[in-house]
Amino acid sequence: MLIGHYTLSLVLVSILVAMLASYTALDLAGRVATALGRAKIMWICGGALSMGIGIWSMHFIGMLAFKLPIDLGFDLSLTLMSLAVAILSSGFALWLVSHRHVPLLHVLFGAFAMGTGISTMHYTGMAALRMQPGIDYDPTLFGLSLVIAVTASAAALCIALRLRKETPYVRLARGGAAVIMGFAIVGMHYTGMAAANFPQGSFCGAAVNGLRTDGLDKLVLVTTLAVLTITLLTSVLDARLEARTAQLAESLSEANRELTQLALHDTLTGLPNRILLADRIEQAMRKVDSQGGLFALMFMDLDGFKPVNDAFGHHVGDQLLREVALRMRDNFHRHDTLARIGGDEFVLLVELEEIDDATTVASRQVALVGKPFTVQDHDLQVTVSIGISLYPGNGRTQQELLMNADAAMYHAKSAGKNGYSFFDASMNTNARNQLQLLQDLRVGLREGQFCLHYQPKFAAGTGEPVGAEALVRWNHPEHGLLMPDKFIGLAEKTGLIINLGEWVLNEACRQMRVWFDAGYTHWRIAVNLSALQFSHAGLVKNVAQSLAAHGLPANCLTLEITETTAMSDADASMMVLQQLSDMGVDLSIDDFGTGYSSLMYLKRLPANELKIDRGFVRDLENDSDDAAIVSAIVALGQALNLRIVAEGVETSSQQSFLTHLGCDSLQGYLLGHPLPADRFMADISAAQNRVSESTL
Repeated sequence: MLIGHYTLSLVLVSILVAMLASYTALDLAGRVATALGRAKIMWICGGALSMGIGIWSMHFIGMLAFKLPIDLGFDLSLTLMSLAVAILSSGFALWLVSHRHVPLLHVLFGAFAMGTGISTMHYTGMAALRMQPGIDYDPTLFGLSLVIAVTASAAALCIALRLRKETPYVRLARGGAAVIMGFAIVGMHYTGMAAANFPQGSFCGAAVNGLRTDGLDKLVLVTTLAVLTITLLTSVLDARLEARTAQLAESLSEANRELTQLALHDTLTGLPNRILLADRIEQAMRKVDSQGGLFALMFMDLDGFKPVNDAFGHHVGDQLLREVALRMRDNFHRHDTLARIGGDEFVLLVELEEIDDATTVASRQVALVGKPFTVQDHDLQVTVSIGISLYPGNGRTQQELLMNADAAMYHAKSAGKNGYSFFDASMNTNARNQLQLLQDLRVGLREGQFCLHYQPKFAAGTGEPVGAEALVRWNHPEHGLLMPDKFIGLAEKTGLIINLGEWVLNEACRQMRVWFDAGYTHWRIAVNLSALQFSHAGLVKNVAQSLAAHGLPANCLTLEITETTAMSDADASMMVLQQLSDMGVDLSIDDFGTGYSSLMYLKRLPANELKIDRGFVRDLENDSDDAAIVSAIVALGQALNLRIVAEGVETSSQQSFLTHLGCDSLQGYLLGHPLPADRFMADISAAQNRVSESTL
């Protein structure tokens, strides 16, 4: 027998190459497992080439480490065949671990196939020596090498499957596993080498024409290390790139989620907004159409929110809206939808088993919102008005359902607020009429359809005319002459009262200038200011411009504001009224006795006149309480050196009572109706005659 020996340095190199090839294999298993589509195929192909070269080179360097006392060489074709087997076996292993789920039976079959491939690679490489006579293998060691090959392959597959996911410390785990796998592969190789026996007189048939061993180990080693290093670096860099890409994708996904949240939810309360609500309504309608059932759409508007916002500021108002939303959101089912669609308006979409359930839900919301809220140490009280539309029955589209619920909500407000109302077809008619009236109002302002009527005021003692109150009328092209109660509320709600009020003020000043030039220099023209006008920043400027435009002395103009408007923000009112007073404009507190005056503020207001509300004057003859209230108002006004005007005088007894009580001037249908300017003067003479007769 020929006795061979090993070059220790090459044995050590083969072990290191085996470990490096094992680590590369485990890393590539992770890359293949996470790759998709064409990238996965490229990693399998490239990884198979790299792994195959690594495993084969370990085997080949191990063979080069073996020295016999004869010249050795390797048949090129068989050597390349062994390399091809190594590459194919590696490719099969990578393909197997690329699957998301690999059953145990597949692992066992794969281990057998890989073990067979590695053994085939080894013994094909040994056959490349072309020994004559042939190599004599020890059956026991030969069988043991096959068992080691299959067992090592099974262990490698299990480890690769377990470590293919990128987790913390996975590279350290792969390093330890690579050491174990490397020794297993080396063990198989050197067991196979130990099984080989070379009879005495054997010679290498490939020594003459085959690959010479001189320097071949260095070439194989350098080439293998280059391939494995490049593959490993590519894998690591790609993994980092993938990780950064995944991080970027997660950031983009989070940004998209945030954008979706912003696009579909209210930023103040976090509730769904109008866009998301519309989608939920459409889904609910499709569900009812296909599966039956019904749902209710509840349009909710807070009563008393604006005074809270005005009194305590927007930051308190915003916090109150959050508290209202939170309280309502905690008291409905998960599959229902509560949305905020703007301001203090909320909409609740609730699935029902029967119609009566809508009453229960609405009553619960009214009761919940009606409980006090504590916001920044303020105890606040608001209520809610709810309009309810049902599907099917109250609309065929989500727009109709919302519009009808809105109409029902306004009906609930007009019925006294703090309650709910189901939609009825008549409400829709009213809503359309209001919408049409609003459009007509805009046209009327643009086309000058408004006019002023003037109701005279008379001195109580002498019956002499002392001026008039300007009252706006609308010459509607279809409905005729409309009184203020038909359109002032709508104008205030939409803000059109500002433009209308400016026109009234300017027209009243123009007419007063006409009377002033006619010799009535002691008269005053009275103009009512709405709450919205009074709080408008341009009020003082508009008054000054109207007076200047018609050259009218400021004391010829009386501006009437209600007691409630003057007291709602007394400090701000004081500032505006003082500016008007400094200008010389006469100021009157209208509807006195119906609001919530503070005498401390009232005595500080630069007012010239108190106007007794017609509600007290109407029942003077039959209600002793009203008589007492009027007497108290007159006494208060006299104590504060204010003129006292009583409106709504309709009977001679009322006129007599108010005159003897000490009122300065009177106004009412008994004395004169509101009339256009061209009929006003003629009626004054008739009214003076009536007053003279009644005072005799």
